[in-house]
Amino acid sequence: MGFEMKPEKDVLELISSKNQCKSNPSSVNSSHNNNNNNKKKKRNKNKKMTTTMTMTWRQKNTDSPVDEITPVRRLFNTCKEVFSNGSAGAVPSGDKIQLLRQILDNMKAEDFGLAPTMPFFRPNTGPVNRSSPPITYLPLYQCDQFSIAIFCFPPSGVIPLHNHPEMTVFSKLLFGTMHIKSYDWVVDAPTRDPKTRLAKMKVDSTLTAPCETSILYPEDGGNMHQFTAKTACAVLDVLGPPYSDPEGRHCTYFLDFPFEKFSSEDDVVLRSEEEKKGHAWLQERDDNPEDLNLVGALYRGPKVED
Repeated sequence: MGFEMKPEKDVLELISSKNQCKSNPSSVNSSHNNNNNNKKKKRNKNKKMTTTMTMTWRQKNTDSPVDEITPVRRLFNTCKEVFSNGSAGAVPSGDKIQLLRQILDNMKAEDFGLAPTMPFFRPNTGPVNRSSPPITYLPLYQCDQFSIAIFCFPPSGVIPLHNHPEMTVFSKLLFGTMHIKSYDWVVDAPTRDPKTRLAKMKVDSTLTAPCETSILYPEDGGNMHQFTAKTACAVLDVLGPPYSDPEGRHCTYFLDFPFEKFSSEDDVVLRSEEEKKGHAWLQERDDNPEDLNLVGALYRGPKVED
């Protein structure tokens, strides 16, 4: 999906403090031996304090939160394992799919530092110059094998019907209520024109978090899908491999039309009325359609990798 990244500036606040240890001067005994003993005891005491402070400082640095395995880091490590030997059109093994699905099923918006009260999710109250309010795209990570990103939807936000060529996609609804409509191509079906093909509906339902992770495959599971936010929503997407124009994985958008739109009584593609209801014609659209309102922003949640 093409979009222009929104310029943002990271602000880091560094707070430092110094702890100083001060000792009160001790009284001097008139006896020379007692004075030496007192000085010796003071040196031993100061040495013990210094050793204790050094051990405490080292312990605090060793227990740094950076060393913890966060849910986001666990997701990243799992994606590396699942897509390590992947290529375009290759579907990970069943065991690996279930491994990643289990990780995603347990993830929550707060794992990424997101909350429904954030500006990304506020209803659009400004001038209506597009058919869809702006959807914010937060890229977490991308390499040749996979990508991780989050889509932040305000109410009524829409990502139009689009495809995922030669890709396996995991979508996790982190919060909110979302309507999903998806299709798969009908194999060996006749075409009406070079840009219009017959497709079978796979999903046409509304999901509310918490719910299971949705998975689509290169040729099954609803490879062409559309998201429509009923409420503010956040959707976590893992793509393997990611879109790549040079490698032919270009995001194409579609309009869907009822089967009867481009059909006649002479057609023998689908005979029963029940079959016709579950099918539609998908027609390619121009790149970056007018109803796509997608903006990029910096991800500011927990680190994804070292």
